[in-house]
Amino acid sequence: MASAVIGLGTYLPLRRVTNEELADRFDTSDEWISTRTGIHTRRWADTGQATSDLAVTAGERALKSAGLTPDDIDAVVLATTTPDHPCPATAPAVASRLGLRTIAAYDISAVCSGFLYALAAGHGQIAAKNAQRVLVIGAETYSTILNPADRTTNVIFGDGAGAIVLAEHTRKDQEGSILGVDLGSDGSQQDLIRIPAGGSRQRATPGDATEEDHYFAMQGKAVFRQAVTRMGDSANSLLQRIGWDKDSVNHIVGHQANVRILKALADYLELPHERAVINIDRVGNTSAASIPLALADAAHAGRLKPGDRILMTAFGGGLTWASAAITWPSITPV
Repeated sequence: MASAVIGLGTYLPLRRVTNEELADRFDTSDEWISTRTGIHTRRWADTGQATSDLAVTAGERALKSAGLTPDDIDAVVLATTTPDHPCPATAPAVASRLGLRTIAAYDISAVCSGFLYALAAGHGQIAAKNAQRVLVIGAETYSTILNPADRTTNVIFGDGAGAIVLAEHTRKDQEGSILGVDLGSDGSQQDLIRIPAGGSRQRATPGDATEEDHYFAMQGKAVFRQAVTRMGDSANSLLQRIGWDKDSVNHIVGHQANVRILKALADYLELPHERAVINIDRVGNTSAASIPLALADAAHAGRLKPGDRILMTAFGGGLTWASAAITWPSITPV
């Protein structure tokens, strides 16, 4: 039993944050930010705007793209590092607000690899015949967990949401088909990307945690080195398993972490830089939302043609990494 992408929707908050605005705050420059990250602008949620708000709008648009109604969806899988609350999960609230009946809805926490982990979960629901159509969402409001005094993270991360609809198909040559996924993790390096406080290991109560412990922290240089090799090895393993020659890949849609990482990944895979889809310059690193946002951006630009071979790959905290391969469907993102 195969599943295929039949709809794609996205949402970006209205607030646009430029490098110039951050340069004034952190005594830096647009040139310093753009040369190190490739980012010129990013979107941040307004005060009071939560992850579920972004996810609901992206989900509505994905349903519209697929030509479906809420009654057609059997499950929701939401990938996020920034849930509305530590408890409960955000997906059930999203499903309720979308009018999706009392269906299964749950969160996936794999940081920047989250969307591909959620894609694998949705694909598995269909393969197990638990669902015929699954709404898979990646949504983040990273601006809510950034240390306001930390220049290195504030210039990188943005907010946004992207959603796809997966539907049951019995033919693997169907356009949009999920042809394979590859997932991996290495918990021995969890300290490279984390929010120290707020869980059962380090409590949020005063005395157990400092103010900085409540914010997102990342060891950038070590993450850079890990990201390229982990994504590259995962992608190569998947290509070998599904029988795709590297040269037959039309587009690499990597997690939009840093433009230098995306180009280094193309080099690692021995593919031209032109095949890498890049939109980080306009939206920043949106973590679990980055891959669907990049897909929609490339589709709107006319880069993706029906039948094109798409290789998606991501790396995130945990550490986690993931890759997935699809053929592009005849859809119009909303």
